[in-house]
Amino acid sequence: MLPIVINPQAVSAGLIGAGNALGRRQAMLAEAGITPISVSPNTPLDGLNVLFIAGLERDLSESLAQRAREQGILVNVEDVPELCDFHVPAAIRRGDLVLTVSTGGQSPGLAKLIREWLERKLCFEWNARLKEMASARAQWREQGHAPSEVSRRTREFVRSHEWLS
Repeated sequence: MLPIVINPQAVSAGLIGAGNALGRRQAMLAEAGITPISVSPNTPLDGLNVLFIAGLERDLSESLAQRAREQGILVNVEDVPELCDFHVPAAIRRGDLVLTVSTGGQSPGLAKLIREWLERKLCFEWNARLKEMASARAQWREQGHAPSEVSRRTREFVRSHEWLS
C-alpha cells in the first residue's frame, strides 16, 4: 500500500455511477476540491487520470474498469476491492489539514470508527493552527535555517503551544 495525496488541480477524474453510491462519491470528490467529469458507459475516457465507479452492476463495472486500465487510467470501484487500483481512505478535514485512516481495505468499518474517534479529538481550530505553523515555517526557511533546524523549531513551537498535549 502506498498512501498518496493528489493535487486536485493536477488530476482529471471521471465519475460514473448510480444511486446513493454515486452521491457518496460526488460528495467525497467535492470535499476534496475535485469536480469530476461525468462519464456514461459509452463516453470516451480520453484525458482522464482516474475513474471512480459507484453503484453499478458488477458486469458493467468490470467492463468500464478494463476499458479504463487499457488507457492507463487508475480505477476505483466502490466496495469491490478486487476491481480497484487504489482505495479511498477514511478522511478527516480541518481546512488544509487532512488526516487519513486506512486498513488496506481489510476493515473499512474499523477505519471509519478510528476516523470518528480522531474527529472528536481534533478541534476545528487546527486549520488556523496549520496556517500559523506554515507562516512560521516560511519565515524560518526565508531566514536560511536548515531543514533539521526547521523541524526542531516546529517541534518546539507545537510543544510550547501545547497543541498535542
